[in-house]
Amino acid sequence: MGSGFSLHYKPEVTPDPNKETAFDHHFGFNGQRKERVMIATEEEMISAKIKLEDRDYCAHKLIQYKTCAADVWPWAVKCAPEKHEYMNCAFEDYVMRMKEYERERRLMERKQRIAKKRGREELLA
Repeated sequence: MGSGFSLHYKPEVTPDPNKETAFDHHFGFNGQRKERVMIATEEEMISAKIKLEDRDYCAHKLIQYKTCAADVWPWAVKCAPEKHEYMNCAFEDYVMRMKEYERERRLMERKQRIAKKRGREELLA
């Protein structure tokens, strides 16, 4: 037995978060899903000195917060509404990413179940 605990119980149905999804983004939804769009541009993020790991869909809220904090320094506590908006955006982004991960995992399991079922049907035929 290995010395560590494996994070992947079923690696064949564990999505790789660094790769694009193999499934249609609209599969399983009635109608079209709204595409997420970056609001902050690359130039804005560079000029605001936003770290690479913070350049996500909430970067525009972070820029607003950092601008406010710079304007009212040392009373950055006055920027609580901007910070709250940024933190809410970051939380909603996290929840969205976790939902997408779980959707991908379930679709991979579904694909595997269908493949096993077809394999059994071919053996019986």
